[in-house]
Amino acid sequence: MKIKYIYIILLAFINLSCEDVVDVDVPTSEPRLVIDASIKWFKGTSGNEQLIKLTLTAPFFNYNVPPANGAQVYITDDNNNTYDFIEEDNTGIYKNFNFNPVINSEYTLTIIYNNETYTGTETFLPVAELEYVEQNLEGGFTGEDTEIKAFFTDPADEENFYFFEFIPSIPVTPTLDTFKDEFVNGNLIFGFYVEEDLNPGNQVIIRNYGVSEQFYEFMFILLQQTSQGGGPFETQPATVRGNCINNTNPNNYPLGYFRLSEVSEIIYTIQN
Repeated sequence: MKIKYIYIILLAFINLSCEDVVDVDVPTSEPRLVIDASIKWFKGTSGNEQLIKLTLTAPFFNYNVPPANGAQVYITDDNNNTYDFIEEDNTGIYKNFNFNPVINSEYTLTIIYNNETYTGTETFLPVAELEYVEQNLEGGFTGEDTEIKAFFTDPADEENFYFFEFIPSIPVTPTLDTFKDEFVNGNLIFGFYVEEDLNPGNQVIIRNYGVSEQFYEFMFILLQQTSQGGGPFETQPATVRGNCINNTNPNNYPLGYFRLSEVSEIIYTIQN
């Protein structure tokens, strides 16, 4: 009987202790500029309307991402043509409606924010056309997942790097992936996607981007870090830096990336 009483007392103590509020002192630092500059030219379109999103880093428990307002943003091509991006309603989203993409041309992004100048340079790269999609409704380890393969032909005799997006119509997180043609150069290859909650009638937006080797390595490391659950004794993720630099104050480096890609897109409906 005494053991039972002790057990009940311990349970009561645990329940009460769970109600205590623990204040976590998280170190903070000065906000850094975060650059989301992804210029996308979808095959078969003019590619004129483009946007660049600028935000600032925020403390860990701050759920609102502050926009970087009042910046001067423009892109210059290798013929010295300049495309100004104008901020929309203090949102930190800067738009240009007359961007004329030229494949394999080099572009430089310039951002002037808080009296500091940031730049990044990248080449506008093409991508192979997505040709067709195959599905398997009995995939995965359980045999109950939906698998999708989006096929395309990799150009021969050249090194290519790819970035995939799979965006389902159901409320799950989109899947991102990277791929290089190191061992399949010039062959028919595919991007692979698996999702257990996809059913006939659901749609998936499949996008394949042509990207540079530097962006491939950037996203490969970033996706590795974000996909690992980790644990208390795991090595902590390092800051993944993109291709933009602060010319005025190098120590105040920005986060994010400036890239330009041709995009091949298929909107696929899951079949019975």
